[in-house]
Amino acid sequence: MNAFKTTMLLTALTVLLVLAGQYLGGTNGAWIAFAIAAATNFFSYFYSDKIALAMYGAQPVTREELPRAYEVVERLTQRAHIPMPKIYVIPTDSPNAFATGRNPQHASVAVTHGILGILNDDELEGVLAHELGHVRNRDILTSSIAATLAGAITILARMAFWVGALGGLGGGERRDRDGGVGALFMLILAPIAAMLIQLWVSRTREYEADASGAHLTGNPYALASALEKIAGVSRRVPMVASPTSAHLFIVQPLLSGETFASLFSTHPPIHKRIERLIGRPSVYGRID
Repeated sequence: MNAFKTTMLLTALTVLLVLAGQYLGGTNGAWIAFAIAAATNFFSYFYSDKIALAMYGAQPVTREELPRAYEVVERLTQRAHIPMPKIYVIPTDSPNAFATGRNPQHASVAVTHGILGILNDDELEGVLAHELGHVRNRDILTSSIAATLAGAITILARMAFWVGALGGLGGGERRDRDGGVGALFMLILAPIAAMLIQLWVSRTREYEADASGAHLTGNPYALASALEKIAGVSRRVPMVASPTSAHLFIVQPLLSGETFASLFSTHPPIHKRIERLIGRPSVYGRID
């Protein structure tokens, strides 16, 4: 199923870029866009994980530098029968984590300084088991490509807006009068399209990774406790994250309360995730 999603995402990116190229530059524009799409697909498949890690300044760490996480991950990967991933640390006090990579053989797990500071050993194990659940479920490639695709849509919308505003790229197939209107329409719809892509790959997979993590550790209360702690601290120390990659994290970086934006959250509500794990919406009785 995840292979199908990956293929659909890459196909969608190709079609989107070619149509945009056709609209902005006629036949020549379509061929240029196709070449760009081919290059983007290549980099999305092989380098989307590196892009995500670099975006947040994640630094690789050795066993000697972070033995606490290494010992847990080694134990969990043996249980899950998957290779040992690379481990990274993100230099921020906001607690969060994510996994990325094109397959279990090329996986990476990143945790923030903040999450290492607030979680006890059992809770950290629960979080790392959740991320390894993403790896074992093979949805990390889809998530990484979705981040790249969402970013590409947003950039394409901005380009279309400015090209349309300046009168287009020329060519007999160009409809000059409609250029500005079409570009503005694309600028409005692009963030919605990007968000729909993220919703498609995010909400269900978070529940599945929670279940996988709880099964790996045999301790759903530890993961539930970790989620509640992370959510609480994240409200006070928010993660500075790009909306196009927010779906990668274990807890949505940009928490916004009960607003219209929350309807488009890339993550299920924390209290619902906790309820699925332990049968009630809160470990400590603090989540509304």
